[in-house]
Amino acid sequence: MEGGKFVETFKKVSIYTIGSILVAVALNFFLIPANVFASGFTGFAQILAAITPISTGIYLFALNIPVALIGWLKIGKLFTLYSFLSVAITTVFLEVLPVISISEDILLNSVFGGVIIGIGAGVILKYGASTAGVDIIALILARYSDRPLGIYFFVINGLIVITAGFLFDWEKALYTLVTLYVSSRIIDSIHTRHVKLTAMIVTKKPDDLQIAIHEKLTRGITRIPAKGGYTKEDKEMLMIVITRYELYSLQNIIANVDDKAFTNIVETAGIYGMFRKDR
Repeated sequence: MEGGKFVETFKKVSIYTIGSILVAVALNFFLIPANVFASGFTGFAQILAAITPISTGIYLFALNIPVALIGWLKIGKLFTLYSFLSVAITTVFLEVLPVISISEDILLNSVFGGVIIGIGAGVILKYGASTAGVDIIALILARYSDRPLGIYFFVINGLIVITAGFLFDWEKALYTLVTLYVSSRIIDSIHTRHVKLTAMIVTKKPDDLQIAIHEKLTRGITRIPAKGGYTKEDKEMLMIVITRYELYSLQNIIANVDDKAFTNIVETAGIYGMFRKDR
């Protein structure tokens, strides 16, 4: 492995480890002692652990094995590998860290658990992976339908809230809603998963940059002639629409190919026409 790639991989794994530890801390110190549930497969793992003698970490790992296999085939090998790595690290720390009740106040547990798990999941998402589970399922379902990713997250998290209400009590279900809301807002502030972005890249190396982007991202690129207003130099602007999952990869590609390129990133309100939805 080249030195630059090794440093980049080490950086990513370090960030995933920190994010995964934060997720485990949020669960073992705040949510699990209060019987308040997180979103996605983590919430389902908590529910199963609450009604059986098997721990949350073991359930979380087991639930993600079939999802990782499907993601490997349908989404992308590197993305799935990093996502499953974050799950494995979370599982280890869920088993290593003790379950401690820091506060008896269920609202404090719900809010602080939501904040910490949101930070952990957010940094993992920002650096090109996910917490697996529901993320990968939603990406696959969205690929084969016209429904937005948010619909699938809403349905799955709704099932967690309803299940918590029936198994425990509806007050716990309402506090679970608090946690889901807080964690989602924190994640959105760090990394908005479902937003499409348009990147407009002004560069002197359009051919090299186009080749490099196509090697990493399966996205169409529109090339537009451009001229520097001050320098009068002939350049090109490459316009590409991506998901927030791909922003980190695009930034690295541009930095490696043309570190003097000018890039403008804007949120995209809507897309009409061809756009791959698998990432």
